[in-house]
Amino acid sequence: MLERAPAERELARSFTRGSTRFNVRGMRIDHHRDRSVTMTYRLGIEQPNLREEQWEVALPWGDKSFVDVLTSPAPDPGRLEMLVSLVRSLLEEWWETKGYERQAAKVGRRL
Repeated sequence: MLERAPAERELARSFTRGSTRFNVRGMRIDHHRDRSVTMTYRLGIEQPNLREEQWEVALPWGDKSFVDVLTSPAPDPGRLEMLVSLVRSLLEEWWETKGYERQAAKVGRRL
């Protein structure tokens, strides 16, 4: 089994935004020929006074300017932090809009 790149390890960490906890149960990055990637997460979403929900979310990532960060054995710490922040913001936006925004609904499915 190949060891994960530092960016993948960092992106696979659970995090909290506001009162919502995103428990990362699994994560993989699929690299495509055009240098885009798809980040697929298996998440357990926790919110106060609610049962945890299990989801799989496939985030398409076409921004090729972060390919170096995703593949480097020693990415620039500032760029890695920026990538992680962007991806977490996308996951939070997906969570907040999945009920009424068609594009958001397409990337996730409840397990």
